[in-house]
Amino acid sequence: MMRVYWQILQNEFQTLFRAKWVLGYGLIFLLLTDTLFRFAGGGTEVWVSVSNIMLLLIPIISLIYGILYIYQSRDYLELLLTQPVNRSTLFWGLYTGISAPLTVAFIIGAALPLSWHGGLTEGTASQLFLVLALGSLLTFIFVGLGFLMGLWFYDDKIKGFGFSIVIWLFMAVIYDGLIMVIIFIFGDYPLETGIIAVTMLNPMDLARILILMEFDISALMGYTGAVFNKFFGTSLGSLTSFGMLTLWLVVPAWAGLRIFKKKDF
Repeated sequence: MMRVYWQILQNEFQTLFRAKWVLGYGLIFLLLTDTLFRFAGGGTEVWVSVSNIMLLLIPIISLIYGILYIYQSRDYLELLLTQPVNRSTLFWGLYTGISAPLTVAFIIGAALPLSWHGGLTEGTASQLFLVLALGSLLTFIFVGLGFLMGLWFYDDKIKGFGFSIVIWLFMAVIYDGLIMVIIFIFGDYPLETGIIAVTMLNPMDLARILILMEFDISALMGYTGAVFNKFFGTSLGSLTSFGMLTLWLVVPAWAGLRIFKKKDF
C-alpha cells in the first residue's frame, strides 16, 4: 500500500509542478517578501506583513484548489477507483499530493529572499519558523476542507463552491466581527474564558493570535490582546493552540475520507 501511496503522491507532485499557476503561487510570495525586504528594511516588519497576507491568501487558495481538484478530476478519480487500489490509500495520496506542493511553493517563495537579503538573524529565526509552520498547517487544513466540500456536494458544484466561499468569508471576516459585537454587548460580564474558547473554533484566528504573541504586538489589541496574552502567552496556551490546529487538520480530512470511502462514484 505504501508503494501505491508514494506513486500517487509522486504523480500529483509532478502534475502540479507542471501547472504554471502553482509556480505562480510561489512567485507571489517570493515577490511579496522580496519587495518587503527592499522597502521595509527587513526584520520583524517583513514577517508581520507576510503573515497578514498569508492568513488571507493561503486559506482561500487552498480551499478553492481542494474543491476544484475534486470537480475537475472526476474521470481520473473514477478511473483510479476501477483499479485494485485501497480507497484510503488513494484518498491520502491525493490529499497530500495536493497539499504538499502548495506548501512547498509557499515555503520556498516566502523564505528564498532570505538568501540574497540576509534577513535571518537570531531574533527573527523563530518568527520565520512560526510563519512558515502556520502557513503550512493552514494549507493542509483548508485543502482538507476543500476536499470535504467537494465530496459532500459532489453532484452540485454551485453549492460546493458557494459553501466554500462562505466558510472562508465567515472565518476571515465575519467571525472577528461577531466576537467584537459580543464583547461590546456583554462587556460588563467576565468573558475571558468564553472569548478564548470561541477563538479556538477558528483556525485562522488561532494562527493570527499565535503570530501576535510571537511578535509581541498583542498590546495593540487593547482588552482582547490582554486576554489573549494572559492565556496564549503561556506554554499551556501555545500547546493548546497547536493542539486545536492539529484537530482542525485531522477532522476535515477524516470526514472527507469517510465520505470518499462510502460514496458510490
